[in-house]
Amino acid sequence: MDQQAVFDLLEQNKNQRGIDNWEKMSDTGGLTSYGMGLTVHRKLAKKIGRNHELALSLWQTNNYDAKVIGLLIDEPKKLTMEQMEQQVEQLNGGMLVHVFSSCDATLPRAPFAFELANKWLADDDDIRRRCGFGLVYEFSKKNRKEIPEQFYFDVLEMIENQVFDVSKRVRLAMGTALMGVGKRSVELNQYALKIARMVGPIEFSEDGQKCDPFDVEKHLTSDYLKQKLGLQ
Repeated sequence: MDQQAVFDLLEQNKNQRGIDNWEKMSDTGGLTSYGMGLTVHRKLAKKIGRNHELALSLWQTNNYDAKVIGLLIDEPKKLTMEQMEQQVEQLNGGMLVHVFSSCDATLPRAPFAFELANKWLADDDDIRRRCGFGLVYEFSKKNRKEIPEQFYFDVLEMIENQVFDVSKRVRLAMGTALMGVGKRSVELNQYALKIARMVGPIEFSEDGQKCDPFDVEKHLTSDYLKQKLGLQ
């Protein structure tokens, strides 16, 4: 499948209501959109299949959905540090930041993803830090041989020490990582829960619209998680 075929698919699956909402937003990074959500993106990406060259081609377009598809269909073993550093510079603070390092994107599967996460977590750039915490969230959902469990304790300590000294968007990314790490074990849950209670619900808004605060504590004290961790 080539770039034109992907755009034909996007056209066939466009959502006018989503397009209307997109056009009202200010934080679009200057991109156009077919108004679809991640569920549709994932469905189309599965249909297209992994293709590194096509992924690079889609990333060069000015369309949000095409770029997301590119992030989903890239090939883990063909990604490079140089490509990631180039692309992270092109995120422009828009909605692509979250998808870039999470949401089934290819980056967390790259052989160098753990190395890159450590680098970005220590970076002064807000977007790289947000992506670093996005990677932590993705890592937390699986057991990866190259990631020692101590890494997650170190991340929690970093969040505990820095959460009140960062921007709202970095704090939100920290909250997502906190939620993921806190679901791994009883010990990590207790530590993450302590931090979540210290921070409280994280206030944020989407393009000027008030959203419900992100309550990490609620996620870390759910009946399902308690049962999973043997806490009840």
